[in-house]
Amino acid sequence: MGDVLTLDNVDAGYGEVQVLRGMSLTLREGEVLCMLGLNGAGKTTTLKTIMGLVRASAGSIRLGETDLTSLPAHEVPRAGIAYVPQGRRLFSELTVAENIEIGLMTRNHGEATRESVLELFPVLRERLKQRSGTLSGGEQQMLAMARALCVEPEVLLLDEPTEGLMPSMIARIRDTVAMLRERGVSTVLVEQRVDAVLPVADRVAFIENGRNRETLDVEKLRENPELVRHYVGVG
Repeated sequence: MGDVLTLDNVDAGYGEVQVLRGMSLTLREGEVLCMLGLNGAGKTTTLKTIMGLVRASAGSIRLGETDLTSLPAHEVPRAGIAYVPQGRRLFSELTVAENIEIGLMTRNHGEATRESVLELFPVLRERLKQRSGTLSGGEQQMLAMARALCVEPEVLLLDEPTEGLMPSMIARIRDTVAMLRERGVSTVLVEQRVDAVLPVADRVAFIENGRNRETLDVEKLRENPELVRHYVGVG
């Protein structure tokens, strides 16, 4: 299984504040890689740097053979990476259908892509004419994921997709991530909660002070929960 996304010694930050310090990370083809770490460890900044929303000041970011390091932010989704930020960032005044249409425009995809995405989220098909701001939190998260998947990405970046959701909705989001893996989408998943991660992740990267301290197969964490406590202080 090859690496689809590679970060090699990436430095990045905001103005004078350096957040990432030699961040190295690999995402394998068809896997779910979870990034775990305390608040402020650099997880969200890593996703934003991959997307070109924060500029890397050193190191390189590659999607397969494509160098993303200096690509303008609007070009990164066209290269094949989709991003669902924390807080979803939908166009709340627009309908579900209109939000999906905006996603389709990124790479000029049409009806076939729309149908494929709605197959994953049948509840959205019933809500196409509804204003997205009136959806439940879980439905909004599904719409944010659906809009991102309209890019037909090789890689999907999800920043805390289960935050604030009910357990039943968390399970549905998790099932969707597993279904995407079957469709060949590789996912980077940022989570705070270990229990939300273990059922769906293949590997877990522990992020600390802007670095990837260690990446472990999820089986090792199931066998040894102490490892999680060691890195993030939670069980």
